[in-house]
Formats: sequence, C-alpha cells, structure tokens
Amino acid sequence: MGALRHAATDSLHATQTAPNAKRWRLLGALAAALALVVPAAWGGEGGLIAPGAKVEKLAGDCLFTEGPAADAAGNVFFTDQPNDRILKWSLKGKLSTFLQPCGRANGLCFDKRGNLLACADEANQLWSINRAGKVTVLIKDYQGELLNGPNDLWVHPDGRIYFTDPFYKRSYWNRGPMEQDGEHVYCFWRRGAKLVRVINDLKQPNGIIGTPDGKTLYVADIGAGRTYAYDIQPDGALANKRLFCNKGSDGMTIDAQGNVYLTGRGVTVFDPAGKQIEQIDVPERWTANVCFGGKDMQMLFITASKGLYAIRLRVKGVGSQ
Repeated sequence: MGALRHAATDSLHATQTAPNAKRWRLLGALAAALALVVPAAWGGEGGLIAPGAKVEKLAGDCLFTEGPAADAAGNVFFTDQPNDRILKWSLKGKLSTFLQPCGRANGLCFDKRGNLLACADEANQLWSINRAGKVTVLIKDYQGELLNGPNDLWVHPDGRIYFTDPFYKRSYWNRGPMEQDGEHVYCFWRRGAKLVRVINDLKQPNGIIGTPDGKTLYVADIGAGRTYAYDIQPDGALANKRLFCNKGSDGMTIDAQGNVYLTGRGVTVFDPAGKQIEQIDVPERWTANVCFGGKDMQMLFITASKGLYAIRLRVKGVGSQ
C-alpha cells in the first residue's frame, strides 16, 4: 500500500512539469493508482446501494412502525404498534391492513409454512397467524411466569424459533413488576412445545437474526450498545459468544453475502467480520427495523418512526424465513 501511495505522489509531481499529451497520460496513471489506494465510498461505485437508488418513503400515517417481514412472494408486512395493527405493502405498491387488532404485535417473521409469527406484546406472548388472520398462541409464559415482552425473532432452518425478551414497560399493560429474573433470549421448539432459555448474560437483548445456513446467530444487546455472534449447536444451544461490533440495534437483517444490517440512526451495515461497510441515512430520526423484500429480494425495507421506507440495493436478501 505504501508503494502505491508513492506512485500516486510521483505521478502528481510529474504532471506539474510535463507537456500536455504526457500530462494526460500521467493523470490517467494517477487515477488508477488512487483507485487502488482509496476504497470505494459508501453507497458509491462498488458499494451496496444500487446505482442511482435513493431512500423513498412508501407509507406514513403511522405512530410507530416496527417488525417488517417479507412473505415468500416478497410482499412486506409490518406493524404500527400503537395503533395495534399489522399492515401489508404489496408488490403492486398497495398498502392495506392485514390484521387489527393484532395483540400489539412488535417483531414479525414468516415460517416456512407461510404463517406470520408475531411478538404479541399486549399479553407478552408469541403468536402464529395464518394467511386468513387466524391466531394460534404458541407461548404464553416461561416456567409459569409472564415473559417480559417478546420483541424480535428469527426462525432457524429446522423450524425452531429464537426470540429476545427485553422489558419495556407499556402503558396498556395490566400487570405488576417484571416476573422473570432478567432480560434474556429463548429458543422454542414447536414439536413438544419446548421453551429453553439460551442467553442469560445480556443487559437488554433486542434485535436478532441468523445466517441462512443456521450456523450463526447475531443478537444485539441494545442496552449495552453491542452486538454479539454465537455458534448454533445441533441441540439449539449457543456457544462461542464473541463481540461482533460495538453497536446495539432494535432490529436486524442479513443479506446473501452475510452482511448484517443494524438500525438506530439510519441503517448501518457490517460485513461478516464485523467491519462497517455502509451507512444508509433515513429522513426520520430513528429506524426500528429492516428486512429485504420485493420480487427479487433486492429492496431493503426500513421501518422508521411514523413511516415505511425502501431503497434498492445491489445485493439480495435472504428473506425472513
């Protein structure tokens, strides 16, 4: 890298005294040298954002948007939690209400059967909602005590469900103090209705996403401002906890290249090694969650305060399943 910098500097000095024709050749060499020295700018040529793409507002008139998830076709469902409704943004660009009331749903995720899984915050439950809007309660407590409030979730390729359970006291709750002994992460097997606590040492776990091969789980500890990676074991347990990046997140997603997308102030993207490679700014101050959707899974959908936004990327997402 040092040699390249010297080559670029030498070319720059040479252009100051060279004749015109030679000067243009030297400028070309200088540009080539600098291209090797200076990495592509975020969002520019070689970045994740598609050429000419900008963040576009698709929907408003919400109080607080959350939990975007795409079905198999690429339609995107998201929640407007204070208004107790799940909305659908179709491939045709039409906004409609899928379910209201919806248990004050927060995070959403589709399973391989096409059911919409929802963190039903109103009664601290986990729901499965079929295409017709019929609700099945999957989880209503842990060891006989109310959960804090399931917040975000991810479905492993084998069907097990990982979800975070932070405690955010709601004005609409009719309950006493927190019944669990902390804010943790759980794994649920539908077969046998087995619920296991798999992480118990985080301050306030929130966003969660896994790799499509089912080998790695990312969990954002928003309370500590960090995100960790774990190896997923065959029995569902987690091992080899390691710091992924020094940033927490409300919601998360992942693309086909293994890049991880975190929310907060815009959307911040990290490569699989935990290096920041992109920053996507959004007009509204706070972004809550993200997912890939659209027919080709190259649209990044962003729930941000009162609106739903989207931007086209060069890379494909891996869906919410």
